[in-house]
Amino acid sequence: MIDITIEGGVAVLTWDMPDRKQNVFNQASIDALVASVEQVVADEAVTGIIFTSAKKDFIAGADLETVEDMCKGGRSAQELHDGAGSLSSILRRIETCGKPVACALNGTALGGGFELALACHHRVVVDSSRVQLGLPEAQLGLLPGAGGTQRVPRMIGIQKSLPLLLEGKSLDPAKALKTGLVDAVVPADELMSAAKAWLATGPEPTNPWDRKGFKVPGGGMDVATSTQTFMVGTAMFTDKTYRNYPAGLAIMSCVSEGLRLPMDPALEIERRYFVSLLLDPTAGAMIRTLFLALGRANKLARRPADVPKRTYTKVGVVGAGLMGAGIAYVAARKGLDVVLLDLSQENADKGKAYTAQKQDRAIGRGRSTEEKKQALLDRIQATSDYADLADCQMVVEAVFEKRPVKAAVTKSAEAVIATDAVLGSNTSTLPITGLAEASCRPENFIGLHFFSPVERMPLVEVIRGERTSDECLAWSLDFVQAIGKTPIVVNDSRGFYTSRVFGTFITEGLVMLAEGIQPALIENAGKRTGMPMAPLALADEVGLGLMVQVGKQTREDLGDAAPNNPSQPILEKIVLGGRTGKRAAAGFYDYTREGRKTEKRLWAGLVELWPVSDVQPSVESLEQRFLFTQALEAARCMDQGILLSEEDADVGAVLGWGFAPWTGGPLSYIDRIGAANFVEKCDTMTARFGDRFEAPPLLRKMAAEGTSFYG
Repeated sequence: MIDITIEGGVAVLTWDMPDRKQNVFNQASIDALVASVEQVVADEAVTGIIFTSAKKDFIAGADLETVEDMCKGGRSAQELHDGAGSLSSILRRIETCGKPVACALNGTALGGGFELALACHHRVVVDSSRVQLGLPEAQLGLLPGAGGTQRVPRMIGIQKSLPLLLEGKSLDPAKALKTGLVDAVVPADELMSAAKAWLATGPEPTNPWDRKGFKVPGGGMDVATSTQTFMVGTAMFTDKTYRNYPAGLAIMSCVSEGLRLPMDPALEIERRYFVSLLLDPTAGAMIRTLFLALGRANKLARRPADVPKRTYTKVGVVGAGLMGAGIAYVAARKGLDVVLLDLSQENADKGKAYTAQKQDRAIGRGRSTEEKKQALLDRIQATSDYADLADCQMVVEAVFEKRPVKAAVTKSAEAVIATDAVLGSNTSTLPITGLAEASCRPENFIGLHFFSPVERMPLVEVIRGERTSDECLAWSLDFVQAIGKTPIVVNDSRGFYTSRVFGTFITEGLVMLAEGIQPALIENAGKRTGMPMAPLALADEVGLGLMVQVGKQTREDLGDAAPNNPSQPILEKIVLGGRTGKRAAAGFYDYTREGRKTEKRLWAGLVELWPVSDVQPSVESLEQRFLFTQALEAARCMDQGILLSEEDADVGAVLGWGFAPWTGGPLSYIDRIGAANFVEKCDTMTARFGDRFEAPPLLRKMAAEGTSFYG
């Protein structure tokens, strides 16, 4: 695991964990580190130490499955304290071992891997733009718990360190050098010689903060600017996160308290805050969903295993509007040839121009070149002739949300494509089984629900119709992976999963409006949940007219069987007045354009259509309604077999419509509360607000048995 070679008094400790693509910290690797360090420190022939890696990267950080296990509960705070402190202790031992220690970073070093580098006395990193250095723990709901919150501010000062620690962003070698977190950036073939050259200078084997008279760059906690930094930083963080993410405040507490102390007691402060986050359910839920489950989804966990993988070279997109143009752009960006088809050559050319516009913006920001732009455009063939789809392995239909229109596209495409080609329908609500009735080969027909804007939204909801084959599902997942998106797999139903659950957030906001709740209170409560947008603003973005149309289509399709939609009369009332949303510059908000920026404010006429009640509820009660209504609908989708796994439910919710990431997703949110407690609260809300809060049989069974979604 750690190979030791000693030559000329220099001990080189080379990490190479067997059976892993990357080096990580777990108990076994920490034990190996302890043993290796003690061996070379005790060896009198060793005058200097270098850490490096035999793998492409240095150390990727902690083994997240190990961290998730620590977050699951069942361990006392003392047990967590002792376990979490083992890495911090050995890094402190390295720092104070009495021998100079260099770190030769041959690749990416994140989390604990970078904390190891920070504990060394000198850091040399390979000159490569692919290398990333940083402490991303805040993105996991945690803090750097092996000295990161103490060493970074002591190296570069408080003002520079807080953004890096709070945002968890990584730096490339050049930026890390400029920031002061590494000492040298050198070509790959000079990495080890540079580290040895530093050792040859006979450097002092201590870090600055262990020397007499050390002062924090820019001033410690005893200067007025530091106090002001923390006051402003705390206010800004609270305003941005509504205290949903405890890690941020814990990081600031670690820095402010730790910098008043010598390093050893400061590390103990950090360790205690780290344990407090392990005991909070936020970190465990975020790790499970945003990293482990997300990783499994990206590796196509739901792919039928016995179907040979399909490699894509050419795909077709029918419909060159915003969605179709976006799909064509991301496919071309991943190296696929694309046929972009529309009713007219003019429309198809406009869709292709979308790629040019995106690339022009990227060129202006220094992120692309004219050559790359032209290469992308050369991959996209704009056409109005269906015959050009003939050799496409996959055709994605992205036309208007009308059955007859989609049916016509299906027939025209299938007339020319190969019999084993897949036809995917990009739809957000229309059942796939019904759309497949227009197909002469429904076994090769599937739903591919992309999200707008396609180039920014990472999720694709893959919907399996009643006759969709295993081969079609597998090949569709191969396609989603090929264009760099994350898939979840769901069974067919109206609205599928994401649109169905996402709609409950908007519906609840509209119902609150009709109840006489202040519009501003509704919007603030919606944002405080951690959702990316407030419900009324989000309704304007989606389009009020579109939502009215979808509601009418549902009633036409299902008749008396159509579910009760309490938001429909509210939407129809505002649309009747000509207010159809953001595109019309008039919806629940008024929109004014000032230069390149659009300003919005709640429409004053709302209180005339829906008078405000004299008694207003607490913002906390509204937050609960917003989160419960979405979690309930997700649980119903599990109960009805629409969702195939808890992980897809949570990954799809966070990536698809931004369901409060701090919860880990709607099913993780139910587990956080506990099924019995959740059902009890649902019963109370049902009695007060109506049947939409009725708990499904699955949740009642879980409550009775004391079980949870994740165990």
